[in-house]
This record gives sequence, C-alpha cells and structure tokens, in this order.
Amino acid sequence: LIRDQRGVYLFDEFDAIGGERSLENDVGEMRRVLNALLQFIEQDVSESLIIGATNNPALLDRALFRRFDDVLHYGLPAEASRRRLIENVLGCFKGRLGWKSVMEESSELSHAEIDHACRDAIKEAILGDKEKVDTKALVRTLRERHQTHKRK
Repeated sequence: LIRDQRGVYLFDEFDAIGGERSLENDVGEMRRVLNALLQFIEQDVSESLIIGATNNPALLDRALFRRFDDVLHYGLPAEASRRRLIENVLGCFKGRLGWKSVMEESSELSHAEIDHACRDAIKEAILGDKEKVDTKALVRTLRERHQTHKRK
C-alpha cells in the first residue's frame, strides 16, 4: 500500500480508471473504483508521490484535477521540436530529408507518435538493406501514425 511503502506510484492510461463518472458508457464498478481512489488521494498523508498520466485529459473526471497538487499539460511539439526529435531518433540513419514535407506530415502528431514513425522508418531501412531513411519512407510512416489515430 502507498501509505506503507514510500515511493513513486505511476498510473499510466489514467483515463481507464479516472474516466468521467457521468458518461453514458460508465460501468458501476468503475464508478466505485474511481470514488474509492478519489477518497484515498484526498486522505493520503504519506510521503509517496502519486502520478496519473493520460493522452486523453478530456475523458478524466473533473474531481481528479482538484485532488492533485499539480497538473501538467504537454501540447503537441512545435516545428523546431519535431525536427530535433526526428534528427535525434534517426541519428546515423538520417538521410537527406525534404523537411517541408516531413514537417507538414509530422504536424498534429505527439512526440511518441513521431518517435514511433521514425523507428518504423529505421526498421524498414534495415530490412530493405538501406543505410539511410529517405523522405518518402519517413513521410509514409508518419502518415501511418495519422491513420492509426484517424487524423488527416
């Protein structure tokens, strides 16, 4: 238990247990779990750190936001951050890239989605016996990320 063992407790995909209680698809058991969690957090006097992470903050019950000392929001990366991320992930696999099309295709994607697309492009290059990732391959994997999340 958190009160017995001091530590950092991370709840990833927090919306799975912290979803809005008034939603139509709400399951009674999950509502009880969330109510118990809210009470626990409110009464917690331990020296533990409780962290909840989600990609869908709009799904979270509003009461959760009042129970945490700090709420951090991370938006989508700006163009300069996307370029740095792509260059870093591709590393020695980075070929000559058409940055205009890469930047256009990477917009509306999170850091994790861009990272995943870059790693997919690297895998394709390796499997295709290529030394570098080119624009066409990277744009394709970025588009796949959009399709996975039904964007664009």
